[in-house]
Amino acid sequence: MTCEAVTEHLGSGVGGLTVEEADRRRATVGPNALRSHHARPLAVLARQLRSPLMVLLIVTATVSFFVGDRTDAVIIAVILAASVLLGFFNEFRAERAAEALHEQLRHRAIVERNGSWATCDVTDLVPGDRVRLEMGSIVPADIRITATESLECDEAVLTGESLPVEKTSAPVAPDAALGDMTGCAFMGTIVHAGSGEGVVVATGSRTEFGQIALQLGERQEETEFQVGLRGFSLLLAEVAGVLTVSILVINLLLARPVIDAVLFSLAIAVGITPQLLPAVVTTSLATGSRHLAASKVLVKRLVCIEDLGNIELLLTDKTGTLTEGRITYREALDPAGAPSDRVFLLGLVGTDSAGAGGTGAGGTAVGGNPLDAALWDAPGALPDPTASYRKVAVAPFDHDRRCVSVLTDGPEGRIIVTKGAPESVIAHCIGVPPEAEAVLNGELSAGSRVVAVATRPADGMSAVNPSDEVDLHLEGFLVFLDEPKESARGALARLATLGVTVKVVTGDHPIVAEKVCRDLGLPVTGTLTGSELEKLTDTELAARIGTTTIFSRVSPEQKSRIIRAHRANGLDVAYMGDGVNDAVALHHADVGISVDSATDVAKDAADIVLLEKDLNVLANGVVEGRRIFANTIKYVMMGTSSNFGNMFSAAAASAFLPFLPMLPSQILLNNLLYDTSQMSIPTDRVDEEQLARPAHWDVGFIRRFMLFFGPISSIFDFITFALMLKVFNADATLFRSGWFVESLATQTLVIFVIRTRRVPFLRSRPSIPMLTASLGAVAVGIFLPFSLWAHTLGFRSLPIGYFGALVAMILTYLALAEAAKYEFYRIREHTERQARNHRLRRTQRRAAAFSHRGEVPR
Repeated sequence: MTCEAVTEHLGSGVGGLTVEEADRRRATVGPNALRSHHARPLAVLARQLRSPLMVLLIVTATVSFFVGDRTDAVIIAVILAASVLLGFFNEFRAERAAEALHEQLRHRAIVERNGSWATCDVTDLVPGDRVRLEMGSIVPADIRITATESLECDEAVLTGESLPVEKTSAPVAPDAALGDMTGCAFMGTIVHAGSGEGVVVATGSRTEFGQIALQLGERQEETEFQVGLRGFSLLLAEVAGVLTVSILVINLLLARPVIDAVLFSLAIAVGITPQLLPAVVTTSLATGSRHLAASKVLVKRLVCIEDLGNIELLLTDKTGTLTEGRITYREALDPAGAPSDRVFLLGLVGTDSAGAGGTGAGGTAVGGNPLDAALWDAPGALPDPTASYRKVAVAPFDHDRRCVSVLTDGPEGRIIVTKGAPESVIAHCIGVPPEAEAVLNGELSAGSRVVAVATRPADGMSAVNPSDEVDLHLEGFLVFLDEPKESARGALARLATLGVTVKVVTGDHPIVAEKVCRDLGLPVTGTLTGSELEKLTDTELAARIGTTTIFSRVSPEQKSRIIRAHRANGLDVAYMGDGVNDAVALHHADVGISVDSATDVAKDAADIVLLEKDLNVLANGVVEGRRIFANTIKYVMMGTSSNFGNMFSAAAASAFLPFLPMLPSQILLNNLLYDTSQMSIPTDRVDEEQLARPAHWDVGFIRRFMLFFGPISSIFDFITFALMLKVFNADATLFRSGWFVESLATQTLVIFVIRTRRVPFLRSRPSIPMLTASLGAVAVGIFLPFSLWAHTLGFRSLPIGYFGALVAMILTYLALAEAAKYEFYRIREHTERQARNHRLRRTQRRAAAFSHRGEVPR
């Protein structure tokens, strides 16, 4: 169809749809969205039941109900149901928190309604809306193109074709393949170059992208935190497997009933497995996401919070992060440095589209380049040049050329106006006055942003291409200001205290970047430009990046190369950017960070979106990520030390006792009470030294911690065994009652030792919720043998003398655990110090060897 036929068919006349008509159509076709992030209770509940151990235990308990002890089977079922509900409640609450975050993250589109251009939420678009497409934006719906200015779209997401496709407003054949439909722009594709306008013809699931996307599942790459969590789970699976098989074999050799042996073995396996680890993790992440959202940080994937806490290097752009981000026009200068109205006028003529992207209601600029917008909004500006200049064609700006050229008819005839980075424009000029360099360097040294303007005659030309940017005449410079952000000084200092190195990756001139960094107190140890970087091999770049603070005038591909080089050196890298040229770099970084005002492509590529482009906000996110990671590790260390010790004790006791040391239902009840108390860990305070440096998953460290602390717990279990058998002459029921209380008390209260490397309570106080939950769980455990349900649960009341021994054992255990903690970390620090010294000596030997051969070490 022709453009006219399309607009007539969709009822989209001059001025676009009315707001009322758009609302009516949206009520009919629905929002322009493929899917929404909703917390689904049934899906969350299903995740609680997918543990193989849980399924085996349910099956075995069911068999036991029909052929064995029905009471014990019912108790097991009730305890498992309580565990599932506890995990469901916490994980569902986390899902709701994620849903709330997704509701805050929006994409915008430029649309014409009621005769004026304005931005609206992408989900509000309806068929018939007239929209504008700009470089860097994601096409918000399926659109019939009606006007273009060198418009090109990257359609790889749909067609797999890596090269961008040139778009026109001409109709195409009805049977054309998707990749040949040059008159249409499709939802999800990216505006690679130029700009254009069009009419929405399909939204949501009716788009080409929507029909494909709804048939595919979403599988996202694992974060470092998820990889570590999986490694920890494999460790637990190995330990649980060995213990379960050993216990089952021992009990079968002792000729105990098969069902009892299987139930006991599975209960041990469940007991050593921190079943509520997913719930603790999601609760921590949900709590952290709410804290971050209050601090203007939106996390698209909750697991990225902990990766944010682990970053060691931040590569950030300059504009809006280190500077105020409010670009204001200051003056126009000729090559000699004198004020020039002609340069200002040519600057207006040389914009990609009039009015910096057009104006909406009230004359406010809608879209466009911020430098162009600053020109059009300059106070006391000259009259609109469109009255005397008529645009003929445009060679749009791109990040390789760093300039834009406009073919225009004006009072002096047809000319090309080229505007862009000074070094790019001047490189194509002839007869540049010698004083121009001094003028340019003076402005750059003052921290100003400078755009060069040049022209040349273009008689007889009807189109303009980058190859036409030759033999230009330098007209002068446009000078803009973007003041350093004073709050960035404190934020940079704070990130330094957190062990995060900050480096600047910018498209601006190196002199300007260096001036801004000096003004904010960021030490500049070296600067590398894109042209210099292009000449370096990977080996040479690896040798340079360690002493480079600023990377300037770099291309999108070079940004990715910089990130890869730092990651190859073993650093966790975060990249912060907001432009279309940042999208690939955001994807390649360990953590991609963008802002709510960024281009759609940048926001989609990022893991974390800031509602305010401020390094202080980012520093808050780093601290929160470390706090969450520290609290998660507390639960892991608890589960792999005291749990391991208790379950090892149960395995050993089953080999010499004439009865099971604890019933399967009692093991599960013990585990439920213990896990319930640990659900408060996400609220706990974290010591400052734990927030000072990045932390990472270390399965080897966790294994050593388990083997070091587990036997200490077992020592007191064996003392309890001896106490119950020799002092209180306990039968099976009394024995189980005494050990149930002691094992629950020791494994629950040791959290106050493990949670900090400081002296508990005196130098590091736990949170009130965690203190209350832990003491409450122990109190319930002590109460159960005296309760009305004691007989049903297989308990009986304990003698008064037992509690004196219990208090003595708890105090001795905690004191011994504190001493062991001090020794464990002393040994660890000594080992790490030796390892660091060994690495240093090895590096020095390698450097000396390379130096001797005249080579550069990788």
